[in-house]
Amino acid sequence: MHIHFLGICGTFMGSLALLARSLGHTITGSDSAIYPPMSTQLQQAGVEILEGYKSAHLDPAPDLVVVGNVCKRGMQAVEYMLDKGIRYTSAPQFLSEHLLQERHVLAVAGTHGKTTTTTMLAWILQYAGIDTGFLIGGVPLVNTDDERLQSVFAHSSYLGQDYFVIEADEYDSAFFDKRSKFVHYRPTTVILNNLEYDHADIFPNLKAIQTQFHHMIRMIPPSGQIIMPKDIKSLEDTLDMGVWTPVWRTEVGDESDESDWQATLAEEDGSVFHVKHVNKAGDEMGVVNWGMSGVHNVNNALAAIAAAYSVGVSVAMACKALSDFAGIKRRMELIGDVGGVQVYDDFAHHPTAITTTLDGAKKKLMGRKIWAVIEPRSNTMKLGIYKEQLALSASLADGVIWYEPKGLSWGLKEAIGHTNGQVVLDSIDEVLAFIKANVRSDDAIVVMSNGAFEGIHGRILDILA
Repeated sequence: MHIHFLGICGTFMGSLALLARSLGHTITGSDSAIYPPMSTQLQQAGVEILEGYKSAHLDPAPDLVVVGNVCKRGMQAVEYMLDKGIRYTSAPQFLSEHLLQERHVLAVAGTHGKTTTTTMLAWILQYAGIDTGFLIGGVPLVNTDDERLQSVFAHSSYLGQDYFVIEADEYDSAFFDKRSKFVHYRPTTVILNNLEYDHADIFPNLKAIQTQFHHMIRMIPPSGQIIMPKDIKSLEDTLDMGVWTPVWRTEVGDESDESDWQATLAEEDGSVFHVKHVNKAGDEMGVVNWGMSGVHNVNNALAAIAAAYSVGVSVAMACKALSDFAGIKRRMELIGDVGGVQVYDDFAHHPTAITTTLDGAKKKLMGRKIWAVIEPRSNTMKLGIYKEQLALSASLADGVIWYEPKGLSWGLKEAIGHTNGQVVLDSIDEVLAFIKANVRSDDAIVVMSNGAFEGIHGRILDILA
């Protein structure tokens, strides 16, 4: 079957296209922004990518069009597809119908940590010898001599066999299907990492997001498993709407009789922690000693260990796997050390994520002055939903440089005000000049954005050289 993907260069769409190609289909695609690493992965796989959303790209007509949620009415290709009656579907529905049927689906949902936790879970299962498929919204870092694992994690998706690990995004499915993507996945095992208000461009309030989460919860079988942190009110309120599946609650910190899974920090930065699972057969324990940091990542890891345990992986094996876990690109990824200055790239784009990332950085990089360079780029940020929280969210950094992108509908300088140690600049050149004038050897820079940030990462390394 010839399948054409509209919006193919997004991480989710491109990864899905590669999976579809693995099933034997002929794949082509269109996008308005053809950029690596996804464009490179697709082209290396022999997928033809066409620039723009032109009607000519659908002539002759493919057997099926998979429509990405970036596509809207009014686009030439969309109007042509509808007018000519070409068969079409959304990406999550295609995934459900062509790959997830007859599989045990393990879904990772939540406002923060989906990509990292999904990658951890897929890594644990593969490390344990379970040939699970996966689709991840990021690029795993692989630091192992195991050629099989190198091959499996060479891309953001893998076909696998009986199990499938999926990052369960609450964003809408397509212009014609406003349900959250994860409603299509019908998972058996679900991690609910957290739940805060986000995606303000499509959800009017937190309750609207909770409704979508509960649509997914309604489809989890009684033989399945829900895993979530203890004492998250927004998640507990969602379960109060009805739950028919066993729930495990996780906790980082002091041991509690109210949690099924517990992690105790052996190192303050979260680089070493003990895991304990309380069950009828007796406590099961393990230790993770890894290269990652931050309490938020310990939470992510604990959930992944529990999910892997639900399908037969021992606590000891899961902890061993995570001790060999290298992480994921753009999650406190060290991209350079120039003149004694360490430069990190991180995907944080929400106040909570900014705070937890900086908390982990401070504990990991003790003795270094931490500079945060932040671009408020997400749709929720652009709408100013959290503008009053921004200065506080970055307050753990020793110095903060906010970049105010063009077209922001509110004043970033007014929101930050005169907060000590925080500046707002409106050009990349100004940001670079400020860094060159103020950053010193043995400092660390954490760049935070969910976009390319106008290539600032490489330019910082250049000016420090």
